[in-house]
Amino acid sequence: MGHSLTVPTAGMHCIGAWRADPPGTPRGGIVVVQEIYGVNAHIRRMVEGYAATGYVAIAPALFDHAESGAELGYDEAGTARGRALAAEVGFERAVAGVASAAQAIASAGRIGVVGYCWGGTVAFLACTRLGLPAVDYYGARSLPFLGERPRAPLLMHFGQHDPLIPPEAVAQHRAALPDAEIHVYPAGHAFNRDVDPDHYHAASAELAQQRSLAFFARHLGGMPA
Repeated sequence: MGHSLTVPTAGMHCIGAWRADPPGTPRGGIVVVQEIYGVNAHIRRMVEGYAATGYVAIAPALFDHAESGAELGYDEAGTARGRALAAEVGFERAVAGVASAAQAIASAGRIGVVGYCWGGTVAFLACTRLGLPAVDYYGARSLPFLGERPRAPLLMHFGQHDPLIPPEAVAQHRAALPDAEIHVYPAGHAFNRDVDPDHYHAASAELAQQRSLAFFARHLGGMPA
């Protein structure tokens, strides 16, 4: 079962976070990066799911830089507010928040990062700027940053029918990131979001999760659960 805590960041500012610990000795740590809807019940469940597979997992509430405790709905109003908060926080502060969260669980061993949608791009930048092994789920905002070189292993999941990341954008990722592991699934955007029937694609989500766990087992240690 997870619990909330605060994480100090640069400038003596603290943000919230949701953390869960495995039942036994950790095989490493994973920073889980939110979508534009905040550290909501879905993201907290992702944290607890990774903890159940043996990792110390933590999701920093990156929107706390702009609005404390933001948890938004998946409707039009929530999406608009989430986009505004993401723009206000910016990627620089988001990546710094990942660094702070990674430091908070450093005792777990090697640390990786996984992010979804907006958080997928944050995870990509954590790979290029912090050197963390990263899993990027449909990070639709990565194109402007493809000139940055990964400093650690990188795994990317895209949906074949994602209007935010069309096939030509996936091709650009493949061309710019020849060493990255890139998979495309017969799904649309946000196919891992199991609380959203308009987007969730169970078979794709299951396969992507298997690949993500295998990736973390290779690069953080331990065997996939």
